[in-house]
Amino acid sequence: MRCEWRILFWHVCCSRILLFLVAVAEVSGSQGIPLPVVKLWASAFGGEIKSLSAKYSGSQLLQKKYKEFEKSVRVGEIDGVKLVKNLAVKMEEMFRKKAEATRRLVMAAEEAHHQHEENPELQYEYFNAVLINEVDEEGNNVELGGEFLLEPNDHFNHLSVNLSLSVVQVPTNMYNKDPDIVNGVYWSEALNKVFVENFERDPSLIWQYFGSAKGFFRQYPGVKWHPDEHGVIGFDCRNRKWYIQAATSPKDVVILVDVSGSMKGLRLTIARQTVSSILDTLGDDDFFNIIAYNQEIHYVEPCLNGTLVRADKANKDHFREHLDKLFAKGIGLLGEALTEAFTILSDFNQTGHGSVCSQAIMLVTDGATEMYDDVFEKFNWPDRKVRIFPYLIGRESAFADNLKWMACANKGYFSQISTLADVQENVMRYLHVMSRPKVIDHEHDTIWTEAYVDSALSQAHKLKAKGGPSLMTTVAMPVFSTKNETKNQGILLGVVGTDIPLQELMKIIPKHMLGIHGYAFAITNNGYVLTHPDLRPLYQDGKKRRKPNYSSVDLSEVEWEDKDDILRNAMVNRKTGTFSMEVKKTVDKGKRVLKMHNDYYYTDIKGTPFSVGVALSRGHGKFFFRGNVSVETGLHDLEQPDVALADEWTYCNTDEHHEHRYLTQIQAIKLFLTGRRPHLDCDRELIQEVLFDAVVTAPLEAYWTGLALNKSENSDKGVEVAYLGTRTGLSRTNLFVVPEQLSNQDFLTAEDKEGVFNADHFPLWYKRAAEQVPGTFVYSIPFSSASENKSVVLASTAIQLLDDRKSPIVAAVGIQMKLEYFQRKFWTACRQCTALDGKCSISCDSADINCYLIDNNGFILVTEDYSQTGRFFGEVEGAVMNKLLQMGSFKRITLYDYQALCKEYAGSSDSAGTLADPFTVVKWLLTELVIFLLEFNFYSWWNVDLTVKAQRSRGKTMMVPCDTEYPAFVSERTIKETTGNIDCEGCFRSFVIQQIPSSNLFMVVVDNKCDCGSAPPVTMDPIEIIHNESLKCDRLKFQKDRKKPESCHPFHPEENAMECGSASALSGPLAAALLPLLTPLISR
Repeated sequence: MRCEWRILFWHVCCSRILLFLVAVAEVSGSQGIPLPVVKLWASAFGGEIKSLSAKYSGSQLLQKKYKEFEKSVRVGEIDGVKLVKNLAVKMEEMFRKKAEATRRLVMAAEEAHHQHEENPELQYEYFNAVLINEVDEEGNNVELGGEFLLEPNDHFNHLSVNLSLSVVQVPTNMYNKDPDIVNGVYWSEALNKVFVENFERDPSLIWQYFGSAKGFFRQYPGVKWHPDEHGVIGFDCRNRKWYIQAATSPKDVVILVDVSGSMKGLRLTIARQTVSSILDTLGDDDFFNIIAYNQEIHYVEPCLNGTLVRADKANKDHFREHLDKLFAKGIGLLGEALTEAFTILSDFNQTGHGSVCSQAIMLVTDGATEMYDDVFEKFNWPDRKVRIFPYLIGRESAFADNLKWMACANKGYFSQISTLADVQENVMRYLHVMSRPKVIDHEHDTIWTEAYVDSALSQAHKLKAKGGPSLMTTVAMPVFSTKNETKNQGILLGVVGTDIPLQELMKIIPKHMLGIHGYAFAITNNGYVLTHPDLRPLYQDGKKRRKPNYSSVDLSEVEWEDKDDILRNAMVNRKTGTFSMEVKKTVDKGKRVLKMHNDYYYTDIKGTPFSVGVALSRGHGKFFFRGNVSVETGLHDLEQPDVALADEWTYCNTDEHHEHRYLTQIQAIKLFLTGRRPHLDCDRELIQEVLFDAVVTAPLEAYWTGLALNKSENSDKGVEVAYLGTRTGLSRTNLFVVPEQLSNQDFLTAEDKEGVFNADHFPLWYKRAAEQVPGTFVYSIPFSSASENKSVVLASTAIQLLDDRKSPIVAAVGIQMKLEYFQRKFWTACRQCTALDGKCSISCDSADINCYLIDNNGFILVTEDYSQTGRFFGEVEGAVMNKLLQMGSFKRITLYDYQALCKEYAGSSDSAGTLADPFTVVKWLLTELVIFLLEFNFYSWWNVDLTVKAQRSRGKTMMVPCDTEYPAFVSERTIKETTGNIDCEGCFRSFVIQQIPSSNLFMVVVDNKCDCGSAPPVTMDPIEIIHNESLKCDRLKFQKDRKKPESCHPFHPEENAMECGSASALSGPLAAALLPLLTPLISR
């Protein structure tokens, strides 16, 4: 009792002293803002919100409950090496199952073709993906349509599908009843049985398919396809990456483009489109360059003289821009161009940087006056390691024989391209030639693509935004003809494949073992990110528009602190090891930054070209603990209505068996633990931990309910929600208001991506609380994706198991309160500056000062001007923020974004300008009209390359990939209070900044004596990093480390090189009549 009186006496004395200091300060307040007054305000506000936050969150109760179990739990350090190896084994097993399903399709397809005899008269009705369930005007099923049962299925992007049958899609420019297609569709019907069996064996499979070399695409399960507004489906399986990679080996390619005077007009347009289509067939394991020639050699990109570059999307797009600048003049000296091409291929191959496999020269020209056998004899014979693929542009066939001879003499293929509609089909033919050695070797190489979204397929399926396209990788294998009579011809029948959503990969990751800031990631053999929490493939959250280079984001662009690519190169070279570095991780839409030290552990995934890594943050992130409770008690508390488990975490694998697919995770856990479904694959260790958390956190349900029922508490409904989360993904919530009255209804829902447990991150409020001093709260206004939600304030704090820096963070609790309620508490506290005479010398109500409440990253939570709420303080008070930075109260941290998008003004280009004058437009229209009449094919009119139509709208702003540098700001924890003066052109403006106790907040009081409006604001705006031409060239030339594919099939001695193409027949009488009319127009 005596001790309690001493404590009370001590508090009274301290209060008297503080009031005395305030009074003294106010007497001399004319010289500036009195620091003790501001300190009193801060102390009063801090005590009020700490008490409020602790009371409604139940943080002290939860800390107490975990303390009660302290002696019975086991704390251990996470073994990163063991963790990443176990993860790699699980991923390997998952990938192996998909590869086995694909291999079964290969065997079935080759057997079905072997048994089939080609019949040019075959009539066969099949289910056409576009025509199924279509009826004519009389209500009858259209031909190749028929009634096709479709049922909604959430496993397949919520589409309506048929799990018993596949459908066939035929490209718009091909005839549905072409004998080759009908025969192929007929024998490939045998795949239906295997599709179904595969899905029964592995219910996690999604789309399975066969892409035929003839052009049709068989897809399981059957689904309706929808043309676009032009009545066209822009999908041809043969130009998909999975098809091209499976069909051919890596290659080095030089494309020669004739730009002599005879190539003017439509021929040059067709040539550009031909080159662009060739680029479409090149993948990340290929290397290329483009040379234009007339009487001189012109590298399309002069910077890349004498070398090749990787055929990634950025490089291909770069070259496409330069194609628009080509113009025709002079004479064509093909011999010099061929010599240059052979020299590049030879020199580059010797460096070992290219594919070190197949080599080819693509020749795009309107003729060759000789055979250039002397060039081939010097550089290519007798081994003929470089294949020649001539593309004769135009209808003239005078030089066709020379070009065909070049192809046949150099194991290539000759094609003639007369119209834009001919381009794609003719370009694709070279792939079948390049695939011959692989076919003859009968090597069914398994290929895996990088992460991608097939937008054409998604559009055809009419995927809605909510269940829209997601990133995936594809495993594919080639299908060969095994008939003895065609063995040396090396006939590729097509490619089979299955898609693997990367979300499925994420389910394998043991997030509870990675800690709050830890994460797992995977990359390809080229160093591209397969999955990483910092990969941002879309323009904006919620919009299903892909960024241009989303599939070729390098690991060095997300782990950019690794300046020397040590981590990247080790993973690319499939090594097992560890690496450490200081990192800056952004959160909250990139507006906040957390500095930490990460330890990385990495290894390869056997049977794939991928490597996997995990990052663990030092400190609490490297430790875990395990508790133990009875199953009965744990299940009882787990099944309470306020409990939820992380949607994207895998406690039990419910995808392995069809009967488990509709179970919730809590239902699956109960069935597993009670022995009613013993064959459920569950993580027993994780389940034991989640039961422990359910028991420890259970008392909060009754605690929160008591607060809600107490009418005297929270009478104005200022506190709306209380919530908690644990390191096992368990969460509890309690509403103090009815759902309809919630100010921020997205919080803690799937719409609030950063506010809930996801496959790759803990909730934002959990992450930030973990980095706050234990026992204190972190406050913030959430930033929504569409607009900043300024109506609520979130407060959260972390719960530690032990009083130790290495103690694991076991949970976090918090509340959501109305912003207006929070601000009212602030203004009330600011009125507690009672002087000895009862008069306050300063007040936040006065026009002489401005009062702000900001957080540790500089964002405003409270200010008199409500429109400034949520803004960065430096934008409002630039002079004060600059002074705070100079004084060290805040630090500026420079960050980089290598996935940024910048606005670019798209002015008129040369190619677009050629369509600007009326005559050019008329000429183009007449040209296409004549082609249309000659072809009698609507597709030839529609499928004109967009560059011909000048797709770059003049004067339009586009978003283009760029690199940016931008700042983030963090307060210095050791500085609790600061006063300062700012010289505003001779007038001195004073300010005080005071930390709010037990929080991440600061009160800033600024006087209004001076106008500092001339001081520039401090902003967080990103600045584009501009690379000069020399640096751009160096970046293009620079080749990062990559792991070449192990399989290579450049040529085969048994190959039949005489299958090397033929010239197109001349057009009929209509062509003869119309072409003389067209020729003068084109030549002008």
